[in-house]
Amino acid sequence: MTSLRTVAILGSTGSIGTQALDVISRNPDRFRVTALSAGSNLDLVAEQAVTFEVDLVAVATGTSEQVAEAIGAYAARAGRAAYRPQIVVGDDAAVTAASCGADVVLNGITGAIGLRPTLAALAEGSVLALANKESLIVGGPLVRAAARPGQIVPVDSEHSAIAQSLRGGRAEEVRRLVVTASGGPFRGRSRESLRDVTPEQALAHPNFTMGRVITTNSATLVNKGLEVIEAHLLFDIPFDRIDVVVHPQQMIHSMVEFVDGSTIAQAGPPRMLVPIALGLSWPERLADVDVPVDWTKAQSWEFEPLDDEAFPAVRLARQVGEAGGTHPAVYNAANEVAVDAFHEGRIGFLDIVDTIDRVVADHADHANTVAVGIESTTLTVEDVMRADRWAREQARAVLGLADDRLTDDRLADEPLTDAEGALR
Repeated sequence: MTSLRTVAILGSTGSIGTQALDVISRNPDRFRVTALSAGSNLDLVAEQAVTFEVDLVAVATGTSEQVAEAIGAYAARAGRAAYRPQIVVGDDAAVTAASCGADVVLNGITGAIGLRPTLAALAEGSVLALANKESLIVGGPLVRAAARPGQIVPVDSEHSAIAQSLRGGRAEEVRRLVVTASGGPFRGRSRESLRDVTPEQALAHPNFTMGRVITTNSATLVNKGLEVIEAHLLFDIPFDRIDVVVHPQQMIHSMVEFVDGSTIAQAGPPRMLVPIALGLSWPERLADVDVPVDWTKAQSWEFEPLDDEAFPAVRLARQVGEAGGTHPAVYNAANEVAVDAFHEGRIGFLDIVDTIDRVVADHADHANTVAVGIESTTLTVEDVMRADRWAREQARAVLGLADDRLTDDRLADEPLTDAEGALR
């Protein structure tokens, strides 16, 4: 008989978190939620806490009194007035939730702030169901050094697909990984034709309504570049053996090619339920998580090569990943500043990746002032965060915004928004 697993959910009010709670609610004999972490949505986290009677509620903003009031009000309406969880509020709230000792910690926070909770969950010995790709990308050597074999289960749909496909052979039999991409709203367009793209056009994703940064990253293919770095770190496959192929229908989530010439692909609707469920139950599968592909209906799936000239973000990400150290943190941070500048009308669409390229190059030239090529044995969280801050300031300087902080640093506990963990 399968034992009951305890679960802590970080980013519980976002898309990943709410879908995870839906999966758990349909499998009450398999999971018990013991901790929730959220950013600022007190009403929703209060409802979740009361519904699942969790032991710990961690919230990044507000006060303990405000959280307790929201929980008390919902508990009274639900007829559970006696319910009183432990409440933690502040910048380290998610770290506290990650350290609660749950069997599984689902990290659905967005941004580099997810690094410390990721490390906390690994240190506690919990299985880490990882939807927060940034923590692995910016802190790769740290995270890999902290994780025991099999302790990290990917929740990104592409990497979940690879993990599932890898079951079809031994590690030494893998020839290459094939990560699929939708191609975004500008698939097939030349670089020159992208010069006058508007923010509204960049947010018109063909398949999903997502948050501003993630949707823009899909349009620039920056997100796919981040996923290539993530695939390298998760599966220890060299960058020259990780391909990206454009698949507009997004039914094949990713593939693994083996040395004998066979390819195993994981197919399913472009939704996140299966990757989330597997993150919670790995290596077992839960029944009836999602509706499978209807193979009795005629349908056509397309596959196209990636246009590196029009969309150089993936090529740049490979270079960043090869350089290692704090280069990936700089790539990620510079992108976020440039995306904000684009949506404020300060720069053009093509300037986003051009800015990342410039800041990454500047980073390599500042080895004496910023942690650059640090080895995994010496890299620290402070090094990563210092490089993140430097990259944001340098991006603002490159864009002429050094004295105009366009936005607060995205080192905040913000849950993934609608569909942000889905295929991009």
